[in-house]
Amino acid sequence: MSTRRSFRLVLLAVLALALAACVTVVPAGDAAAPAAPATSADDNTIVVYTAIEDDQLERYLKPFYAEHPEIEVQIVRDSTGIVTAKLLAEKDNPQADLIWGLAATSLLVLEAEGMLEPYAPAGLERIEPRFRDADNPPSWVGIDVWMTAFCVNTVELEANGLPMPTSWADLIDPVYRGHLVMPNPASSGTGFLSVSAILQLFGEEAGWEYLDALHENMGQYTHSGSKPCRLAGAGEYTIGISFDYRAVIQAAAGEPVVGVYPSEGSGWEMEANALIKKPVIKDAAKTFLNWAISDAAMREYAVSYGITAAPTGLPIPEGFPADPVAQLAENDFVWAALNRDRILAEWIARYDAKSEPR
Repeated sequence: MSTRRSFRLVLLAVLALALAACVTVVPAGDAAAPAAPATSADDNTIVVYTAIEDDQLERYLKPFYAEHPEIEVQIVRDSTGIVTAKLLAEKDNPQADLIWGLAATSLLVLEAEGMLEPYAPAGLERIEPRFRDADNPPSWVGIDVWMTAFCVNTVELEANGLPMPTSWADLIDPVYRGHLVMPNPASSGTGFLSVSAILQLFGEEAGWEYLDALHENMGQYTHSGSKPCRLAGAGEYTIGISFDYRAVIQAAAGEPVVGVYPSEGSGWEMEANALIKKPVIKDAAKTFLNWAISDAAMREYAVSYGITAAPTGLPIPEGFPADPVAQLAENDFVWAALNRDRILAEWIARYDAKSEPR
């Protein structure tokens, strides 16, 4: 069986266990409420698949509804791997109208499957070239960058007599055995960007050797990119390999968590948007994608992240690296997308025994 086919089967297995993705209608000013996926022909109702964090969605959507109260947005939200698997499973009968805030590497996989409709949203000229598809019109457009951060519980660190880690190299020290938690890269975009970064930083042979050593120290792999930071904040683990936004907001909320950015560089990804190729493409979907890279939307993203795809003029939020761009490790999105199936199949074979139950 080819590695591509074997990984597609892994994705479908993940999907079969997790198709209860959160489907939410988020109207202006209302709390999120469960709803069924839209099947209406109403041109002003759009189904949006996303991996944007739950606690960001309502804030992000407020300016959209202020501009477009006539459009109803039905959100289907889950971790990156689950959303990607769901989209692939629906390839021949797409349910989503568009994708908002999914990893660029996932969108490259979907593009290769012929599932995306190229579209140039209004204001595209403001987007940094490296944060969008180079084709014109592009198949995907980035909105912000998220990067690896270690969420370190300082209380647990002191209680266990552990040194503060500052690098990827530090995390394989045996003193951390059982104190680490990180996301499963087959379920989580954060997990994949960290694994991809390690393989690119160290080279594949040395990268897998590093991951073997990291596995020895790992207490658990989660199916959510934010969960390792939540577990560290709660004191269940000392160090959660997670991402910048979670470390920043948990520290701001008073949890004993500090975000550490590895000295070798952080793995990173673009949250990006795309139009789904389907027989009927709604004007409302294009309207949403226009708004999703607007100045109003970028200002909302800039509250959550240190790097946005278009400049906002806003200061970098407290808790992020002083120079977020300099913190980014070298990252070849095309390589990551082309090798995604193979990397994940290998990772699952080696390490999945420590993954939390689904």
